[in-house]
Amino acid sequence: MKIGFNAPTAGPLSALDPLTRLCTGAEELGFDYATFSDHVVIPTDIASPYPYSATGEFSNQGNGERNEQLIELAFVAARTGTLRLVTSVMVIPHRPAVLAAKQLATIDVLSGGRVTLGIGAGWMKEEFEAIGAPPFAERGKVTDEYIAAFRELWTSDTPRFAGDYVNFDKIVFAPKPAQKAGIPIWVGGESGPALRRTARIGDAWYPIPTNPAFPLDSLKRFAAGAEKLAKLTKEAGRDPGAVGITMRFQRFGDSVPDKAGDGERRLFSGTTADLASDITALAAHGVGAIDMSFAGSTVPEILAEMKRFRTEVMARV
Repeated sequence: MKIGFNAPTAGPLSALDPLTRLCTGAEELGFDYATFSDHVVIPTDIASPYPYSATGEFSNQGNGERNEQLIELAFVAARTGTLRLVTSVMVIPHRPAVLAAKQLATIDVLSGGRVTLGIGAGWMKEEFEAIGAPPFAERGKVTDEYIAAFRELWTSDTPRFAGDYVNFDKIVFAPKPAQKAGIPIWVGGESGPALRRTARIGDAWYPIPTNPAFPLDSLKRFAAGAEKLAKLTKEAGRDPGAVGITMRFQRFGDSVPDKAGDGERRLFSGTTADLASDITALAAHGVGAIDMSFAGSTVPEILAEMKRFRTEVMARV
C-alpha cells in the first residue's frame, strides 16, 4: 500500500521554507507521494455547491495566498529525490490542452518520471468564468477531449488531433514524458460520469469517500462502488484488473464520526488498530494507495503526526 500526504498549496505552510521542510521531511519518513490541489483563483462570491461538504460551502473560500499547482509541483520535484508528485486533482479545463501536456511532460522528465496526473472536470463555475476556461456546462466533454489530446502528444511521433476543443497537426512535441508507459492518470470523483470516465480512460479510480451525494464512507459502500467500476470497465472493453483504485481521506481517526451513513463503521475512524484494519480491508478490495491530510499548524506538528501514522498504523499492516 502506497501512502501519500497533502502538500499545502495555500496559506502560510505553502511558503518556500515550510513547504520544502514538509516535503523533504515526509520523504525522509518514507512517504510515497505528495498531493497538490488546484485553484487558480478563488472568487469572493461562490454559489456553486462544493461536492464534499454537507452544506455545499467551500471551506477555503476567501483564502488569499495560493500557489499555482504545476509550478509548485515542479518546485517540490527539484527539492526531493524519490517522492511521487500527484495532482489532486488537476481541473483539466483550467489550462489549454497542449500547454498543460507540455508542462506535465517537462516536470515528468526533470523529476525522473515521478508525476501522476489526478484529474477532475471541476465544480466551481465562478472560477471557470474568472480564468476564461471553456464553458462550465461542457466541462465533461472538454476533460475527455483534453486527456485524449494529452495522450496523443505524449505517445505519437507525429501528433495530430482534430476535436471540438483541441486541434493540432504538423508539430513536434518533445520531450515525451520519462515514464515510457505514459504519465499515470487517476480519475477523481464518485459520480456516474467519473466512474465511466475511469472505466474508459483511467489508470486508477481516485475517489474521496465523503461525498454526500455519492458516499463511499463504509467498507460495504466502497465495495459496491468498486464492483460497479469493474462492471463498467468490462463493458468499456477493458480488463478490470488493469484499472487500480486509490483513495483520498480528508480526515481520519478520532476527528471523524464512527458511523457511516448506512449505519456501518465509518472507514478511517477510530483507533490506530481500526485504521490498520481498514487499510488491510481496502487492500483486499484492490486499493493500492491512500492519502490524507495530517493535522497541525506548523511543520514540526504535521511531521510528528505523519511519523505517528507510520509507526503506529502502518507498522500494524
